[in-house]
Amino acid sequence: MSFRLTENFLNSYKNKKPHFGPIGEITYKRTYSRQLEDGKMEEFWQTIKRVVEGVYNTQEKHCRQFKLPWSATKAQRSAQEMYERMFEMKFLPPGRGLWAMGTEITDKLGSAALMNCAFTSTKDLKTDFAGPFCFLMDMSMLGVGVGFDTLGTKTLSIKEPHEGNVEVVEDSREGWVAIIRRVLDAYGNGATLPSSIDYSQIRPSGAPLKTFGGIAAGSQPLADCVTDIHKILKPLIGEQITSEAIVDLMNVIGKCVVSGNIRRSAELAIGEIDDITFLNLKNKETNQEAMYSHRWASNNSVSAKVGSDYTITAPLTVKNGEPGYVWLDNARAYGRMGETRYPDPRVMGFNPCVEQPLEDREMCCLVETFPARHDDYDDYERTLKFAYLYGKTVTLVPTHDERTNAVIMRNRRIGTSQSGVIQNFKRIGKRNHFQWCDKGYQYLRALDEVYSDWLCIPRSIKVTTVKPSGTVSLLPGATPGIHYPQSEYYFRTIRFSSNSALIPILRNAGYKIEKDKYSPNTEVVYFPVREEYFDRAKRDVTVWEQLENTAQMQQWWSDNGVSATITFTQEEAKDIKEALELYETRLKAISFLPLDDHGYEQAPYQEISKETYEDYVDNLSKVKLKNVSHEITDSMCDGETCLVPTNATK
Repeated sequence: MSFRLTENFLNSYKNKKPHFGPIGEITYKRTYSRQLEDGKMEEFWQTIKRVVEGVYNTQEKHCRQFKLPWSATKAQRSAQEMYERMFEMKFLPPGRGLWAMGTEITDKLGSAALMNCAFTSTKDLKTDFAGPFCFLMDMSMLGVGVGFDTLGTKTLSIKEPHEGNVEVVEDSREGWVAIIRRVLDAYGNGATLPSSIDYSQIRPSGAPLKTFGGIAAGSQPLADCVTDIHKILKPLIGEQITSEAIVDLMNVIGKCVVSGNIRRSAELAIGEIDDITFLNLKNKETNQEAMYSHRWASNNSVSAKVGSDYTITAPLTVKNGEPGYVWLDNARAYGRMGETRYPDPRVMGFNPCVEQPLEDREMCCLVETFPARHDDYDDYERTLKFAYLYGKTVTLVPTHDERTNAVIMRNRRIGTSQSGVIQNFKRIGKRNHFQWCDKGYQYLRALDEVYSDWLCIPRSIKVTTVKPSGTVSLLPGATPGIHYPQSEYYFRTIRFSSNSALIPILRNAGYKIEKDKYSPNTEVVYFPVREEYFDRAKRDVTVWEQLENTAQMQQWWSDNGVSATITFTQEEAKDIKEALELYETRLKAISFLPLDDHGYEQAPYQEISKETYEDYVDNLSKVKLKNVSHEITDSMCDGETCLVPTNATK
């Protein structure tokens, strides 16, 4: 790389302690600190250095390639301010950026490793049966959250495969995807099915994954995935593909990705609102075995329209927390709700946390700002410039998928997000916050004109969002996205690979650790948190106030979507149908979750008493994190609705 921050500038940060939130440092070390050439692990100042230099090298490369103006002096001044605002955690790149920006990963794989979310449609299964499933597997293995639909239902008949030769699986992401493609093509178009599959080239369980970090789980997850595909498709030979089979195929692939210690998988299945089979895929009374086997791998939502009948779906949502709801017509017609200036007519679906409406095979990069960490609006507006610039820069780097590049390069969609929204409500009031949103949005649109002209690329079709956040918001200790804190005192559960070097350290320090009840090779660690800016807990905020907050953010800030999980008490359950009818014209997507009896064991946020918190903290010893080996990264949709397997039974 040719661009470097000056040593004089960096020296002022080398011994400066970041202002992490309660569990920010361990989250950073676990998820984002990379190993340096000397074998030591990055400190926060070094991670931010790598990210910022990666951003400005990308800009310089683009300008040099197309012979556009580039000023090293301006770039240095701009990069230093971006660095300062990241270090102060006024904004942060997504987990993808903290882990991969400025590394050889993006040189080898392009920008897919920097993207948060993607969507693929199954509408063309008749001509490309394996395509959507392999796209989901490929991108999931890179850590991207992927949504999909069931529009391919009944568009083709499953064929009888013809036996072919022995197939040797290459020990790579491409090799895993290729063997799944071979098996799917055999059923989709009658191509040859390997007579047997040789997995001997796959590195054994326990071997290091050098590029992405973590430890290999061996070939068994892939072999199990192939077996599961046979189980799903053999009974359908001569029959039309069903929505159940589409979802199950996506889910067993997601299970394979998780089991292989490759990434935390996040999936969204979007079914038709009148598809009774789809609605009952997670019915614990009839499909409990499938739920525990693989159907936990996706969140399930229905595609609704303004005026839809929610008589059947609302009681299911009350009972199980699913389905969620997406209104594609709203997403296509509007930027910010009610604003038709920036329509999105080609949208086909959403990413797993439903903050990003996307076209088929589209991917998107998000970036997170923290309004409550700013002195005033002018300070926040300055941060927005650099947050925007990060997201726009990522669109300059192509992915390894040609179809995806065609969409990204046309749309240049980004998602400048906010976390700690509730904290800022308390700090400056809702009215003032929405004024910040409106002014900030107008500023971002003006910026997009300036920078798009400089880079000679299209203006972004969308620029703002509200993501649910997850581990990134833990770094500064911000409440995630637009959500209220669980309570003043709570456990925040974080998932680690079973062979993470941090597990024995945390266990010796006294942390409660359990086997993940849903994802193989995964441990759940309980971290105690006291909410610093506590105002009200989730159970103190009505369904109606949560919905109104979401609708207001969709109106004043987000021209993409707003990821919100509306929590409700049993007393409010009766209101869900009416709430959907009243807010369907003001939202693009929404999901619900019962506050009690939701059936989710090891949920991300678990309310505890002050006494429990203090007893737990008193029995913890100090954790030494220096130079601990890196843990695998989360999926990019690691929020409350994406990281937790849905509709689990107790």
